Amino acid sequence: MNTLPPLKKHYVDPAPFDPGATEPLGSENEAFYRASSWQLMWWKFRRHKVALAAAIILLFFYLMVPFVEIIAPYNQTKRHGDFLYAPPQSIHLMHEGRLIGPYVYPYKFTFDMDTFRRVYTVDRSQPQPIRFFCRADAYEFWGLINSDIHLFCPPENGTMFILGTDRLGRDLFSRIIYGARISLTIGIIGIAVSFTLGLFFGGLAGYLGGWVDHVIQRVIEILRSLPELPLWLALSAALPANWSPILVFFGITIILGLLDWPGLARAVRSKLLSLREEDYVKAAELMGASKQRIIARHLIPNFMSHLIASATLSIPSMILGETALSFLGLGLRPPVTSWGVLLNEAQNLAAVQLHPWLLFPMVPVIIVVLAFNFMGDGLRDAADPYH
Repeated sequence: MNTLPPLKKHYVDPAPFDPGATEPLGSENEAFYRASSWQLMWWKFRRHKVALAAAIILLFFYLMVPFVEIIAPYNQTKRHGDFLYAPPQSIHLMHEGRLIGPYVYPYKFTFDMDTFRRVYTVDRSQPQPIRFFCRADAYEFWGLINSDIHLFCPPENGTMFILGTDRLGRDLFSRIIYGARISLTIGIIGIAVSFTLGLFFGGLAGYLGGWVDHVIQRVIEILRSLPELPLWLALSAALPANWSPILVFFGITIILGLLDWPGLARAVRSKLLSLREEDYVKAAELMGASKQRIIARHLIPNFMSHLIASATLSIPSMILGETALSFLGLGLRPPVTSWGVLLNEAQNLAAVQLHPWLLFPMVPVIIVVLAFNFMGDGLRDAADPYH
């Protein structure tokens, strides 16, 4: 005969119920169930170590942008006539077994009459310490404040060419830092233009449908059927040659933004087509909400995480577009300094063969583009509710 096991005595906690207190489920589970969608997205993104490292690298680059004048040891236009095409100077810490801090060895050069080249030799007998928080080349901080304070400076009566110099004797490291302001900013401004157009036209096509959707889709198909690089070249060549560098900068930015919005508009349209039949949208319509309010307050926020991931994947294309146009001589032009302008000077293969450090500006381009792609992958995974 089967017997049932004895029932356990039911325990009732005599303490009064406090709805704000942590439930017996545990603090971690309680925090999970009460977390917002943005908190859940951040927790998932934080577990993606590669994407988190990429985000830290990008944060470092963009925090550097407002302070390039302070970080760069030289002014971007300063020329050193005695050090044309000078190779990079290595930074050392130890000298003859003694720790004397960061220092460089000075250069001595002779002119080779057989090859008509400057031959630089390192004088290892005179270490020259690098100065920190010091006074050097004067500059106008953001065009408003006159100052000459730098994070680090070349030694007194010495030089510090960490990445070498170009054909005019300008410090390449300082010019790369100055170029970061333009190259990184053009991606942010360009994506702002692209997102404004993509959200507007994609929102209209997805929510209104009908003939509005057909017209917008045909315009998108025409734009996407045009070859991208020749179109960039044609529009860039159409910019007036007498425009100031600032106008050229905004012109290139608008061009990049105008050519990037069709892909985003398609994504927004497909999302709105699936969301506009939801119950909360019907409820907002019955309550008399306008179409603009429904799109802006109800539909777009429901896939904002997707838009953020799309932005991080679109910004690299903006940076590469500016770099390509400037490299071909149809983008930004001196005296504006960008990574593409610096690479334009590396078109001479003979100069690159003799002075390979001229290719150093491509290193930050590669780092930033890879970082944006890794961070975009992490954001896409974190924003996916089924991942």
